[in-house]
Amino acid sequence: MRDLLNELNNSQRAAVEYCDGAQLVIAGAGSGKTRVLTYKIAYLLQRGMKPWSVLALTFTNKAAREMKERIGGIVGTDVARQLNMGTFHSIFSRILRIESASIGYNANYTIYDETDSRTLIKNIIKGMGLDDKKYKPATVHNLISMAKNHLITADDYANDAAAIERDQEARMPAVASIYRSYEAHLRQSNAMDFDDLLLNTYVLFRDHEDIRQKYAQHYSYILVDEYQDTNIAQQAIISQLSTQYNRVCVVGDDYQSIYSFRGANIDNILDFQKKFPGAKLFKLERNYRSTQRIVEAANSLMKHNQRQIKKDVYSDEAEGDKIVYRPAYSDKEEAAIVAKEIRKIKKAENGQYSDFAILYRTNAQSRSFEEEFRKDGIPYKIYGGLSFYQRKEIKDIIAYLRVVANPDDDQALLRIINYPARGIGNTTIQKITVAAENGETSMWQVIRRPGFYGLNVNKGTLTKLDGFATLIEGFLAKTKNTDIYALGKDIVKISGISADLYSSRDAEHISRQENLEELLSGMQAFVDQNREEGREDEIFISDYLADVSLLTDQDSDDDNDTVTMMTIHAAKGLEFPTVFVVGLEENIFPSPMAINSSSGLEEERRLLYVAITRAERHCILTNAQNRFRYGTMQFDVPSRFIADIDKNLINCQDGTDNDTTTDKGIAGYGGRMPWDRKRRSWETGPRLDNRYQNSQPVADRFMADPKLKVTHPRKPEKPVQTFYKVETKSGELKVGSIIEHERFGVGTITQLEGKGENTKATVDFRNLGRKQLLLKFARFKIIG
Repeated sequence: MRDLLNELNNSQRAAVEYCDGAQLVIAGAGSGKTRVLTYKIAYLLQRGMKPWSVLALTFTNKAAREMKERIGGIVGTDVARQLNMGTFHSIFSRILRIESASIGYNANYTIYDETDSRTLIKNIIKGMGLDDKKYKPATVHNLISMAKNHLITADDYANDAAAIERDQEARMPAVASIYRSYEAHLRQSNAMDFDDLLLNTYVLFRDHEDIRQKYAQHYSYILVDEYQDTNIAQQAIISQLSTQYNRVCVVGDDYQSIYSFRGANIDNILDFQKKFPGAKLFKLERNYRSTQRIVEAANSLMKHNQRQIKKDVYSDEAEGDKIVYRPAYSDKEEAAIVAKEIRKIKKAENGQYSDFAILYRTNAQSRSFEEEFRKDGIPYKIYGGLSFYQRKEIKDIIAYLRVVANPDDDQALLRIINYPARGIGNTTIQKITVAAENGETSMWQVIRRPGFYGLNVNKGTLTKLDGFATLIEGFLAKTKNTDIYALGKDIVKISGISADLYSSRDAEHISRQENLEELLSGMQAFVDQNREEGREDEIFISDYLADVSLLTDQDSDDDNDTVTMMTIHAAKGLEFPTVFVVGLEENIFPSPMAINSSSGLEEERRLLYVAITRAERHCILTNAQNRFRYGTMQFDVPSRFIADIDKNLINCQDGTDNDTTTDKGIAGYGGRMPWDRKRRSWETGPRLDNRYQNSQPVADRFMADPKLKVTHPRKPEKPVQTFYKVETKSGELKVGSIIEHERFGVGTITQLEGKGENTKATVDFRNLGRKQLLLKFARFKIIG
């Protein structure tokens, strides 16, 4: 075996060597977090710890696979295969299957995804006669999900005065009743949702001390990745499991805590040493990813957050360029500037399109960049699009598998009972649903014993239902001895799905056929891989469904040479040579939902930190002073966060053809930053009073004029007309005149033609090329 410790820096080595108690490892961006986790586990194994006694919890299957592969490269794949390593949900799902009887479940329970849960909630709302416009399934599901993540059961919720008062204020007093009905339906269907995998594990350990002790003794060492992203339930379970040995190592970075909307609780990492008395703190502060100036700029941003674990992240890489700030007149020009910059850097560095990432606060911001890239011939991909397992044909096949694995799964059965069409209509389905509710059982039991449950349908319908039941029972008989690939092929063929998908050769059907083939290939790979790794008993339907149910969008890979576009939340954990952070404007970034909350603003600032630290060599910030939002043109002011970055670490470029960069930084523009914290107002250059008539470049005007102030709006204001026509001193528009257009920016008149209302001007704009304007409708002003 290798001498692991000699391959680490001093801080990493100290974190790996300490094995005598609880420890918190604060891993700054790009500091080798995964390396430390990997080496620590390998180090434990080298010291004689049994692999099955190590529990390593991650947030994605991809992270677990990569770490296990790295560990296998050090200690051998046979040893690494025995580690208990996986996502919180996958690990706890296995425990719940083993201990299912203790909480009133069958071991073959189904895991409901978000769509299943919301469909069930929608049906409950309808069944209770509630207004689904008031009780939106997505809203109700979010409330239930948040309750579960706070370890609040349905009964607890119904007795929680604060929750009841909140729901009454929101005019949704029936949420508690919906929650109870939802839980009852899940149990009747022998199903759990994703949140139940955490809540039920906590309840299992809380109510069964013997079971808790069994697992606490079994797991001699517990390691947790991305601890800043854990919620209350996850932290509570870790505490339950670590009482025996108190050997728990959590790794994370409070600077990168950006998922509170999913229930992540930053207090878990900030208060770790309080919750685990005697825990030691280790800091990994060397960034191996980014240049010195990028790291320094990100650090200067975070100095403005109050709640944090103090750290001094540094880089020994090249000094590198300053962060570039490129303000634009409009979202259209912003996209053109980004496209132009990509081509320039790609050519200068002989790079690839995959070297570039466009990061934005909201998905809606992608439109202008997509349009510009298509026009400019720049290939791109939207990261985090529709997952393979969310496509209709795939969900249909998975629903068949779910019913075969667990016939009492009502949500899956509803999806396939009449697909492919077999003459079982909505009226029949409704009667089955009512009979199941009256009999307090699942729909499958009603279909199997219609007479016993009083199902009132005609003889022809009974024949169709019997045919469906025979079909499913035929598959059920094969589940114990048939691997998932062979069973999947049978289901696709015998059910009629294959015939349906291959009924046409149009583009849509061909795409679905390809998806079907890919799914079957994945089943075959699942079987082969498990067999090769010695898991001959884990090649069947329940094993496959457990694996598929826990897949995430981030587990997919795409190696095409394309520019990557994504939200900043989706970018966490990734890195690129060049990163553009776009749309840095108030009411976009920070989000309007965060501006009245100090904790919300601090999380938004952490989000920008994450965006900046994705960059290895170049980081470019952009915004627009005019943007179409809410169906109208909005005037925007720069994000307050730009002022949080050390002025000596930013170059503000004016967007001219020469891309001239000033070394004065932002402070050079009148010595003033765009956000005055004392006045809580803007001191910025765009012209709100229609009196600004000089020829300063846009970058200067974004930063300089102290006379113009705009109080930060709590809500988007109506668009302000900022452009208008002004005659030059000579009193006329002429060839050679320089104009400033609301959307296209600065340009030069190259041609004038026509008279009166038909006058047209040909203009060469700096970033958007040549355009012809009909002057009576054009929104511009003459600046030179």
